[in-house]
Amino acid sequence: MTSPAKFKKDKEIIAEYDTQVKEIRTQLIEQLKCLDQQCELRVQLLQDLQDFFRKKAEIEMDYSRNLEKLAERFLAKTRSTKDQQFKKDQNVLSPVNCWNLLLNQVKRESRDHTTLSDIYLNNIIPRFVQVSEDSGRLFKKSKEVGLQLQEDLMKVLNELYTVMKTYHMYNADSISAQSKLKEAEKQEEKQIGKSVKQEDKQTPRSPDSTSNVRFEEKHVRRSSVKKIEKMKEKRQAKYTENKLKAIKARNEYLLALEATNASVFKYYIHDLSDLIDQCCDLGYHASLNRALRTFLSAELNLEQSKHEGLDAIENAVENLDANSDKQRLMEMYNNVFCPPMKFEFQPHMGDMVSQLCAQQPVQSELVQRCQQLQSRLSTLKIENEEVKKTMEATLQTIQDIVTIEDFDVSDCFQYSNSMESVKSTVSETFMSKPSIAKRRANQQETEQFYFTKMKEYLEGRNLITKLQAKHDLLQKTLGESQRTDCSLASGRRSSTIRKQDSSQAIPLVVESCIRFISRHGLQHEGIFRVSGSQVEVNDIKNAFERGEDPLAGDQNDHDMDSIAGVLKLYFRGLEHPLFPKEIFHDLIACVTMDNLQERALHIRKVLLSLPKTTLIVMRYLFAFLSHLSQFSEENMMDPYNLAICFGPTLMSVPEGHDQVSCQAHVNELIKTIIIQHENIFPGPRELEGSVYSRSGNTEDYCESPHGETASAEDSVQDIAAEHHTSDDECEPIEAIAKFDYIGRTARELSFKKGASLLLYQRASDDWWEGRHNGVDGLIPHQYIVVQDTTLKLP
Repeated sequence: MTSPAKFKKDKEIIAEYDTQVKEIRTQLIEQLKCLDQQCELRVQLLQDLQDFFRKKAEIEMDYSRNLEKLAERFLAKTRSTKDQQFKKDQNVLSPVNCWNLLLNQVKRESRDHTTLSDIYLNNIIPRFVQVSEDSGRLFKKSKEVGLQLQEDLMKVLNELYTVMKTYHMYNADSISAQSKLKEAEKQEEKQIGKSVKQEDKQTPRSPDSTSNVRFEEKHVRRSSVKKIEKMKEKRQAKYTENKLKAIKARNEYLLALEATNASVFKYYIHDLSDLIDQCCDLGYHASLNRALRTFLSAELNLEQSKHEGLDAIENAVENLDANSDKQRLMEMYNNVFCPPMKFEFQPHMGDMVSQLCAQQPVQSELVQRCQQLQSRLSTLKIENEEVKKTMEATLQTIQDIVTIEDFDVSDCFQYSNSMESVKSTVSETFMSKPSIAKRRANQQETEQFYFTKMKEYLEGRNLITKLQAKHDLLQKTLGESQRTDCSLASGRRSSTIRKQDSSQAIPLVVESCIRFISRHGLQHEGIFRVSGSQVEVNDIKNAFERGEDPLAGDQNDHDMDSIAGVLKLYFRGLEHPLFPKEIFHDLIACVTMDNLQERALHIRKVLLSLPKTTLIVMRYLFAFLSHLSQFSEENMMDPYNLAICFGPTLMSVPEGHDQVSCQAHVNELIKTIIIQHENIFPGPRELEGSVYSRSGNTEDYCESPHGETASAEDSVQDIAAEHHTSDDECEPIEAIAKFDYIGRTARELSFKKGASLLLYQRASDDWWEGRHNGVDGLIPHQYIVVQDTTLKLP
């Protein structure tokens, strides 16, 4: 019963071992299949990457060619412009600069995408090909190593099976020998028992009668016991031998079992991992990393190049400036935009009288006509000022419409998984059709109203200009006529008039702007180079034209660049340039002299031929520019930079000359005058008149009506003197205030609408000398209505 059970159990053990080994063998086969599939996937992935980048290279090249065609189409159009000088001149305008940068950006992107396509074809794709070849080759070698490892593992398993079979065989032999030994021992015990029983049974018998029989039986029993003992000894020896073999076989089996388990563990835990890491994956991820990083580097450099170009365009867009472009345009085509020469009086039949006749009997008619013009001008100026305010408000509305910041489309690039959300985002943007239609309709309606007011304002200003010219000529003629008839003028009055005439060499706009910059803007970076606000420039300019001083006092709430623009605009708008064209060649000839002192001496000789008033203005301006250049470390405006700004403004190049080369000489001339102004212009003793002071005021000997303290006191004295000296001849007249007015200085009278004012005489085109509530001072002409038309003008 025992032997068959053990045999069955042994068969079960062998079968379980075979099943386990079979499963391992199946795993090994599947491992190789898995690695084969992984290799195939890698090869396919690398092939897809190659196809992808090959197609992307074609797309990039097509895109590059289309961009190149787009750029060349418009560049060829620009090159075909017949007037190349016109094209060259236009390039300095800010919109044209934006357009050129945009075309350059397209060409830049075209080159960048060509480079990108080349990198894809000649760099990235070969890298993927190399990685694919390396992966296939390494996998083959890795598979060989894997097969060898599996064969070694199967050998270990086979050795374990052999050792186990040997152990089972020797252990079975040991068990069999043990059974036989036990059987021999039982036979021996049985035989001994039988012998004892027989001896006990034969004890009563007589020894003599049975001696022979007992001897024979005893001999037989002894022989049988000896045989059994020999068999027992033999079986004992056999059992001992088999037992030893079984023990040794079991030891070998246990050792082999431990070794096999260790080998299997090492193969599954270490060998397979090392095989995949150090053989199958050898350099694959690193090579793929390098290839994809090449792609990233190319794309990032493409983006960087694009951003650099876009930054340049953005900077150009930020510098879009209508005022600067207008200034450049007028400077480029100075011959086109400069005012023509004045029409001269053309005498008829020898009539050489070119002045109005203010003698009787036409004098009374001229006086009446002058008064009528004055009254009409007063009304027209007020009406036109209201039109101007409406026009400016409408212009601001248009600017608000066209400058609305509707250019941010970042919301359109925030994609969602839901297509509906994308559609709704796009539909609600500013560029939706209903919004555009409404905006365009409002803009066009506002533009139509603006141009209506603009036309009305320009027509009114033109009419005012014509009437003002007539009025001024009449007033001048009548004034000279009455001064001729006046015989009681005092010496002090004549002296005062002379001082005023002399001081008026420095216009109010020039003196006020320079004074303001000297006080607040010497260290302002880019002064005269950076354009100011066109709106503020116009406001300041218009205030000066009305006879006001918007820069009076110590307020510093004006834009410095706008004030500098007003000063340049004044000199650029002069009917006769500060440097007449008649002395252009003489001045340019001085620039060729190497010695600076000698050059300054010759410039002085040429300039001394100019009128006294022109020299005074020149001396005043260049003293200021020299002072300004001493702060070049802060304001970045040295004499050369100032000369570049003021050269085209002060001295235009005559027609028929090379504008580029001549302009360089003009700039050098202006630079020399700035540096050597003290050696070029006469001093105050040689040339009486206003002199620039570095404190921001005029010197004491400057009798300017635009000064702040000294001029106000002089004006008081002048008004009092003229009032007393003219009491006998010029009767005061009465005027009524049309509007409220608050005086800005101690010299200006304040009054309410409807107030009665007493007028002595005209101080200028825009001011009267008069009295209100017992106080003498200046009264603005535009704020009053003269009641008496019989005023004797001084």
